[in-house]
Amino acid sequence: MSRLSFTLALVLGLAVAGCDRGAPDAAQESSASSAPTAQIDPSEAGTPMPAMMVSDPAGRTLNLGTLRGTPVLLNLWATWCAPCVKEMPLLDALASEYDGRLRVLTVSQDMQGAAVVEPFFAAGGYARLEPWMDPDNELGFTLGGGVMPTTVLYDATGEEVWRVQGDYDWSGEEARAAIDAAIAE
Repeated sequence: MSRLSFTLALVLGLAVAGCDRGAPDAAQESSASSAPTAQIDPSEAGTPMPAMMVSDPAGRTLNLGTLRGTPVLLNLWATWCAPCVKEMPLLDALASEYDGRLRVLTVSQDMQGAAVVEPFFAAGGYARLEPWMDPDNELGFTLGGGVMPTTVLYDATGEEVWRVQGDYDWSGEEARAAIDAAIAE
């Protein structure tokens, strides 16, 4: 009897474990989405933008350390990060609104790289954002210890002005005022 009970328990356990196998991949909910909105943090002001390489799905590379002349809003995100996904349309709108005055640069931290980033961008239909990637997460750990989303504003000389870690409303008046003040300097 115990052998039969064990077999039934094993079969039932395997059946339950396989129930979610066909579920579509979706952005995971994060505790950050229920946490208070992140705040602008100027504590790292003056730190230079890391001279790290990112790439796009076509294989082109960009050395972040060479970006000068225009302020850069650098956003680290991932397709599986719900707050990150929520921010992408807001960042695309910022890129359109500040065209020529601010470069909005989004860098995916997805380890699968172009395999997940290209379809995400295709589905999102972003007008201004470019699909830059850092699948080894080197930039993420350099800037924020792996916290996502992390967004850092750099001035035209490549020095940090402020950063935001976590879910932030980029469409709000506070965000616009902070960006306007930083790019006016």
